[in-house]
Amino acid sequence: MTRELTPKTDGSEKDMPFFDHLEELRWHLVRAVLSIVFFGFITFIFKEFVFSKIIFGIQDENFLTYRFFCYMSPLTCISPSDLVIVPVQLGERFFTHLRVSFWLGFILSFPYIFWEIWRFISPGLYKKEKDAAKGIVFSCSVLFISGILFGYYIIAPFGFRFLGGYALSSTDLVSQTTSLSSFVSYLTNFTIPTGVIFQLPVAVYFFARVGFITPEFMKKYRKHALVFILLFSAIITPPDMVTQVLIGIPVFLLYEASIIICGKAHRQYQSS
Repeated sequence: MTRELTPKTDGSEKDMPFFDHLEELRWHLVRAVLSIVFFGFITFIFKEFVFSKIIFGIQDENFLTYRFFCYMSPLTCISPSDLVIVPVQLGERFFTHLRVSFWLGFILSFPYIFWEIWRFISPGLYKKEKDAAKGIVFSCSVLFISGILFGYYIIAPFGFRFLGGYALSSTDLVSQTTSLSSFVSYLTNFTIPTGVIFQLPVAVYFFARVGFITPEFMKKYRKHALVFILLFSAIITPPDMVTQVLIGIPVFLLYEASIIICGKAHRQYQSS
């Protein structure tokens, strides 16, 4: 028994049995996973560079963010926290190395992963939806990498500075020590979700282009969106106000920019 899963938009697409769709999806997923493994293996090999320059680079006083803010003004000059990072469990170094390699492999292969997903989805879209999504792989990839870089260079330094330097009192003599696993987990939380959040303009453009949302709708629910953004920021970040605000502000600015994008896309939808 077959069912038509792919709409005929121009008469060129053929009906495909359900299990053939599953088989096709499986191979797209296999290729996507293999790309993560490939780039993860590359980053695993270059562990010296990965950990000394990328992972622990945030704790270096010569890190780009600290140098930039110190260059701007002595009043804005900040330095890394005095965190002491230690492995507390047997095998923590090795398993943390594997985890870091996986996430870096995912980040580096994201454009290819998204391309594989798009190759599977696009045949089932109508022509209007395909036209609205032109350049979506490039746009999503650029925004994802931009979000990762924003999280790495802005959110992470301020987040670690706040959390690592937080004192319980003026006479607080408790030294701040964290496990290697915890440090990497926080760094992951500061970067990966930000990359996902930065996809907002693309999503808004696509839905506006096909007539699902309007700029008036986004303006009407601006206050609701602000509350949702703050709640979402609280979920994906550690429980402190600083990092929540650091994520919330750029996301709200993205929302405002998306209103402009939505207006342009909606006019294109009305004229089509």
